[in-house]
Amino acid sequence: MKYSHRSTRIGLPFGALLTIASVLFLLPFQAEGQGAARQKEKSPTVRSEMVVSTAWLASHVNDPKVVILHVARERSHFNEGHIPGARFVGWNEITATRDGVPNELAPVADLQKLFERLGIGNEARIVLYGDNFGLAAARAYFTLDYLGHGGRVALLDGGLEKWKAERRATSTDMIEPERATFTPHARANAVTNLDVVRDFSWIATNVTSPSVTLIDARPVEEYSGAKPGDGVPRGGHIPGAANVFWMQNVLSKENPVLRSVAELRKLYEEAGALKGRTIMTYCRTGGQASHAYFTLKYLGYDVVMYDGSFFEWSNTEGTPIVAGRARK
Repeated sequence: MKYSHRSTRIGLPFGALLTIASVLFLLPFQAEGQGAARQKEKSPTVRSEMVVSTAWLASHVNDPKVVILHVARERSHFNEGHIPGARFVGWNEITATRDGVPNELAPVADLQKLFERLGIGNEARIVLYGDNFGLAAARAYFTLDYLGHGGRVALLDGGLEKWKAERRATSTDMIEPERATFTPHARANAVTNLDVVRDFSWIATNVTSPSVTLIDARPVEEYSGAKPGDGVPRGGHIPGAANVFWMQNVLSKENPVLRSVAELRKLYEEAGALKGRTIMTYCRTGGQASHAYFTLKYLGYDVVMYDGSFFEWSNTEGTPIVAGRARK
């Protein structure tokens, strides 16, 4: 099956996306002469409020101004034991298949209904954790950030794995939260589409000091094309993209605590993430890219995600692909 690239994303007006694409396309020409100076600037400021420790959460479990969300693909992961007071969010409640591409952002109206049902109003602090070593929680962060609420959302560092390792209490109780008003403010600059990614790729491969950096968050064997992945007919990566597998963001599967800021900074700077650049993340279908999106925002960068990711890119006729480990 072949897919045609789309002009809109999540109901955004075509004109708005066209404006974004035009502005982003012109950035390198405005900034090319400033490239060397940018690299000498100090790193962006870490957004430390995006991460909370298990100790912090333990002291706020009963805080009415804190909402805890357990995000997982299967409800059994929640039913077997969760942090007391947590509310369950299913992966399939925050994602949808659109134009044949899986794991896309769900429609804004559906997301609004979900978060209102969960009792998430417009003011409470939201703490996320879940399955798959923090991947599901990061996807929920991206979703809430797209809806304009990222400023009050944090991930639990180390997740349920660290919580249990410290022998903290878990529960199998279910709560019925009171409905609350949740107002979405969709952010066009959080997500991008194939047309803009074409421009990003051109900039990354043709401009000496590009204003954009592309990060492919998949395992190296998918990035190189050795193992393309499900639904990917043409293996490899988008020209100009650097590979930083999302699992490199955490210490290990057994202890999925984020690496130190210094380690993360080095990892992404070596991939081309520099202050002043727009960083675009992608993976196969947008899941792994969500963790890269979260981590880069935590480090202080300006980040956008290509939600259609390589699944859409590879299935679209005429898109260039690089096989092997070289960026271009």
